[in-house]
Order: sequence, then C-alpha cells, then structure tokens
Amino acid sequence: MRKTALSIKKTKVNGKPFWQVTVPNHANGGRTRRTFRDKGEAETFFQLSKVQVQNHGTAAMTIPDALRVMAMDGERQLAPFGKNIRDAVGFYLAHLKAVAGSKPVADVVAALLAAKAADGAATRYLGDLRARLNRFAATFGERMIASITGKEIDGWLRSLNGTGVTRNTFRLRLSALFTYARRMEYLALSPLEHVEKAKETPQAAGILTPEQIARLLETASVATLPHWAIGAFAGLRAAELARLDWAEVDFEQGVIEVKAEKSKTATRRTITMADNLREWLAPYAGERGPVCPADLRRLTLADRERAGLRTEWPQNALRHSFGSYRLAILQDAAKTAHEMGNSPAMVHRHYHKLVKPKAAARYWAISPAMPENLVSISV
Repeated sequence: MRKTALSIKKTKVNGKPFWQVTVPNHANGGRTRRTFRDKGEAETFFQLSKVQVQNHGTAAMTIPDALRVMAMDGERQLAPFGKNIRDAVGFYLAHLKAVAGSKPVADVVAALLAAKAADGAATRYLGDLRARLNRFAATFGERMIASITGKEIDGWLRSLNGTGVTRNTFRLRLSALFTYARRMEYLALSPLEHVEKAKETPQAAGILTPEQIARLLETASVATLPHWAIGAFAGLRAAELARLDWAEVDFEQGVIEVKAEKSKTATRRTITMADNLREWLAPYAGERGPVCPADLRRLTLADRERAGLRTEWPQNALRHSFGSYRLAILQDAAKTAHEMGNSPAMVHRHYHKLVKPKAAARYWAISPAMPENLVSISV
C-alpha cells in the first residue's frame, strides 16, 4: 500500500475555497487532515508539521488537540521555575516508582526498630524510638510511607498539643524513620524537609535545695543512698546511674567512670568525685555488682515519702541540681560540661546563675559529718 505523504492543497467545501493539510501517520497507516479558510494559516501549519515529522516522526502529529492544549498549559506553568514538561514527567515518575516500591508505615517502623536493635542501639533510645514511632504508626500505619506528605506530618505533630521540645523530639524520631526509608528506597524524598521545627521556649531547670538533698540522704536506706549521693554529687543521667557498676567507682583514684556503652552519647567520660561524695560512698568500698538495687523505683519513692518529697519532684532533679550547683562552685562551663557529658553551651544555657554561690557552697558541704542544723538554715 502506498504511504500517504505530507501535503497541502487547495480544495472546495460547499463551493467555497479552502486549504487542506494532510498529515500521515505511518505508525498505524492512517492520516490526519486539517482544513483552513486562510492560506497563510494552512501554510504555517504545514511547515510546523513538516518540522515535527522530521524531528519526531509522523506519530507526533496524531496528538489530540486536548492533549496539545494540556502540554502548552503545562509548559506555561513550569516556565517561571525554569522547568519543562520533560522535567515534570521525570520528577513524577520517580515519585510513582517510589510509591510502587514503597512499604506500609507500620512495616517500615518494625524494620527500623529491628535494624537499630541489631546495630546495638541503647535500650533507652530504642524504647523511646519505639514509643514515639508506634504512636505515629497508630495514625498512618497502613499508609504507604512514600505517600505521606509534609502537610500531614505537620498536622499530626501539632495535634499532639505538646511543648516545642516534645514536637521537636517526635520530629527527630520521624527523621530517623524517613531517613531509613530513603536508604531502603521506599520513597524518593523525605517529607520532613517541608516540616518546620517548633519554637522551643527555654525553661529553667528544676532543682532541689541543699535542704531537700540533705533530707533525702538522711532518710535514704542503705541500698538507695549511693543512688542519691552519686546522682546529686556526680550528675550521672538516670539511665547511666541505673547501669553503673561498683567496678566503675574507683575509690583509690576518686573517680567514677561512665563507659561508652552505658553513656547516652556513646562516649566514655570520668567524673572526679567531690570530697563529700567520697565520704558518702566510703562505707561501700569493696562492694561488687550494680550500684542501684533492682527495685529502685519503689525504694526511692519510699525515701522521698520519708523526706517529704513525694510530690515536690522536678524532672531530672538530681542531674539538674548537680549541673546548677557544680557550675556555680566551679565557674567553669567546660569542666562542668565534661563531667555531665554535655556541651559547654548547653550547660551555660541551662545552669548559668541558676543558684547563688552561697547556696552552692552549702550544697557541696552536705556530708555525713555535716552539722545537725545544716538542713534548717535558710539558703
């Protein structure tokens, strides 16, 4: 069969002169005809068709008018961004491929937790990661992770009605989730890139007075006294203190070692024991095994009850108290930060000028041999 050629010719419709352009489609053996009243329009269309046939073949001329309009409109909208239809198609194809190879949020959460556990992540971190991500999965668990948008995450974070710190902590855990999902190629881009961090309102650290610390040490049981003394006068984190072993308390050198595997920052550090701490711990020299008893929570609550501090208990009270009184007595943020396993900037921001030097002097004077009236003197 003879192939139709691209052509332009004069014709008549209802006795009136028109110009007709025939465009072949060799892909299916058909053709397309366009009729024009004006010769100039017909010739323009003919020349345009000729160029397109030369560049893309005759199949390009079979595009429906609606699709042509759509393409032109798309080009117009993309132009201000320096992009074209090909760029848009490539971007969207990457998204579609990611969604096609994506996994439900609940499955990705489970895989991430298993990977972190296998990598040796700290128990406390794993617990926090599990709690926060499972809460996220309770809302989005069945959704493909590649389909979650930044707008949805932002709305979910705001629905928590927590402080800026709370929202940012959840955002940080979600960052671990979406980073893992990208590495596993379950999505192309992380939606967290479009989720702003919340503004955190600085809050003064809650601390205990020297009187309250003295009462705790006076009323503590033999089993719990090391917990109170080390927490107040060495500043270990609660999790670090719970994992501390007597083998890491060097009575001869007067230092406490926080091993890297037991530290929140996975970095080893040592704390020089203050004189009063050495006095409190002296009776325990030669002890073996964990510093804290197994039933620590119940026993420490009983201690607080006897000391009249059952309800008056700031968050991270012992560590915040140590940081505040230590910085006030040393006047050295870098040294205090090293002992606490923090940055000097954080120590200065949270503990600078929180207590007066006289109160700090009284705090570090709390010892087993302290005067009986120490706890009753106003600070």
